[in-house]
Amino acid sequence: MNILGIESSCDETAAAVYTDDGLQSNIIASQAVHEQYGGVVPELASRAHHKTISRTVQQSLEEANI
Repeated sequence: MNILGIESSCDETAAAVYTDDGLQSNIIASQAVHEQYGGVVPELASRAHHKTISRTVQQSLEEANI
């Protein structure tokens, strides 16, 4: 069984693949844009997730050889 986990609840976009053999990949894309505001700006976070989700998932799948 292969499980793809996706996390995008705050200021990081992450994707991980878990198989019967354990964790195969864990890719995290951080959002530095929030540093200048002293906290997470939801609209900027949403836009950044939209820009990075496909690449993050693809990288995670490639690293897991799936």
